[in-house]
Amino acid sequence: MTALRPERESDTSYGQQSYGARGAFEEWSGGETYGVSAQPPSQSQQPYGSYESVPEEAYLPPADEETVALRIPDPPPGVGDFTAGSGGAARSGGSGGSSGSRRGEPASGGRAARRKAAKRRHGRHGGASDTLSAAEAGVEGGAGRSRAPLSRVEARRQARARKPGPAVVASRAIGEVFITMGVLMLLFVTYQLWWTNVRAHAQAGREASSLQNDWASGKRNPGVFEPGQGFAILHIPKLDVVVPIAEGTNSKGVLDRGMVGHYAEGALKTAMPGDKSGNFGLAGHRNTHGEPFRYINKLAPGDPIVVETQDEYFVYKMASILPVTSPSNTSVLNPVPAGSGFTEPGRYITLTTCTPEFTSKYRMIVWGKMVEERPRSKGKPDALVS
Repeated sequence: MTALRPERESDTSYGQQSYGARGAFEEWSGGETYGVSAQPPSQSQQPYGSYESVPEEAYLPPADEETVALRIPDPPPGVGDFTAGSGGAARSGGSGGSSGSRRGEPASGGRAARRKAAKRRHGRHGGASDTLSAAEAGVEGGAGRSRAPLSRVEARRQARARKPGPAVVASRAIGEVFITMGVLMLLFVTYQLWWTNVRAHAQAGREASSLQNDWASGKRNPGVFEPGQGFAILHIPKLDVVVPIAEGTNSKGVLDRGMVGHYAEGALKTAMPGDKSGNFGLAGHRNTHGEPFRYINKLAPGDPIVVETQDEYFVYKMASILPVTSPSNTSVLNPVPAGSGFTEPGRYITLTTCTPEFTSKYRMIVWGKMVEERPRSKGKPDALVS
């Protein structure tokens, strides 16, 4: 069939074959070329009968981008599966909007464009799924839409899933209790081993300075002292100990303040250093609160122990040690102490403390015997000078 078209100047070249702009054929007859009239041919030249005058563009398909072969033109918009509006919205699962407009438009272009459009409609592998989820529709639309809000049931379910169970809550509570107890124990140990020593050393230092100031100023103290009142200073040169001696062995009033206490109450009353005969008994902490007697177990026979008073220095020599004894063994404070090795009255000194370290289960005893009584006017004894 020869398609009719209007005459064009470029198509009337003599002796050359010409084709229409849209692929229609020109007549060819035995190598001769006839001019084409602008008038439609007569009825006798139409072998298939007459027809009405119809615009030529209604029959000519658009040019194919990939091939010049004949093809069936795509149906116009609004027909079949490509129907826009309500029909397109129905096929796209009611998504409408930008998704519906994309699905409703016909696939323009060549075969590659139609293939891409089919993939967008049915998935990469040509599946049967024609609908998109709400999240996919939002992403495809390109409008930056947020996720759809959760329903109340789904929100409650997720909240219950995030809520810890009873076992988790109990384990967390137990862990917090153990952590709190550990912190408290650490603070208590720090207080006992460090802070009590700091505070006791400060208190003992102030008491020793007060005594020395009183002695230097000539202030006289009576021979009888009140409980907790300092009256002398103990020197143990080997252990680098210089600590005040107070009346009594009360823990809070004397021992916990870093001082050593004189046994001066009731059945445990002992002699004073200035007495001509007797046993001068002292008690002190081995650990914490200044721990003045912590290392008395390192004393050896002959090591000096000096008691300094307002008027005199009393020098003792370490004689013997009892490493462990019962706290109720008060015979170690007798005028002639039992277990000391002394057999007759004399001028003795007894140091008592707890043992083992950091406990008060037993007592350790150290004895000494006076070897020198030196007035302060003659200066310090050799034990304190060397």
